Amino acid sequence: MNSLSPEGRPFAELYDVAMHYGGLDGTLALENLNMTVNRGELVAVVGPSGCGKSTLMRLMSGLWLPTDGGVIIDGKEVDQPLSIVGMAFQNPTLLPWRTILDNVMLPLEVATGHRSRLRAHKAEYVAKAQELLELVGLGGFGAKLPHQLSGGMQQRASLCRALIHEPALLMLDEPFAALDIFTREDLWSVLQNVWMARRPTVMLVTHDLREAVYLADRVVVMSSRPGRVIAEHIVPFPRPRRREDTFSPEFNGLVHELREAIEVARGQHENPEGVEHAA
Repeated sequence: MNSLSPEGRPFAELYDVAMHYGGLDGTLALENLNMTVNRGELVAVVGPSGCGKSTLMRLMSGLWLPTDGGVIIDGKEVDQPLSIVGMAFQNPTLLPWRTILDNVMLPLEVATGHRSRLRAHKAEYVAKAQELLELVGLGGFGAKLPHQLSGGMQQRASLCRALIHEPALLMLDEPFAALDIFTREDLWSVLQNVWMARRPTVMLVTHDLREAVYLADRVVVMSSRPGRVIAEHIVPFPRPRRREDTFSPEFNGLVHELREAIEVARGQHENPEGVEHAA
């Protein structure tokens, strides 16, 4: 169940966020963006291409700072990269000379709080990494090199790597976009199982509306650039969700609602004078 922080606040808050590229006279990527994410919630962010979804991820992780407004994570204003964040991207970017187990354990070598105790407690961390690999269906593959695994298996390992240091916030930027539809749907179930077992707070950026509805507790729709939140949809379907659920009228009805919201956002971008007149 989703919950607020002990202080009664959402786990993540973005208020009046604006982001320019290249200084104040540069491209305005985000403007007046307001959004909250509760602790343990899985939120999907969708919107037209170029709406600032990946920019939002970088701001929430502290890799970038907003031009205006602010980002609060776990009650603290973000002013530097956060060690409590795990990230996985469209490409798994595993180091080709390291085994899958060693790739999964890589964040422990740099993460504050783990780096100092890794040598003395290595067996404990290896056991944790192997447990994660088992959870995503890669038990027994820890000694393999990345080129010995399929793309889908590499992405599973990338998910383990993002989770190994037990991040409070998991950021997933189009993690399955490069995979074929069958592998992608398999990994939806893998991610759902991991989330149900571990309950991290998750922010998922995706262009796949079926993926968003299958995985998320709530789907946030962003406008065209400059990006802002224009709609939110609660996903009412119980978990665990199954692949056959994606064929139900209710599931496809919500996907259609999201598609319509994005089409409106694209139309506003293409015909701003018409929208302004209508307003």
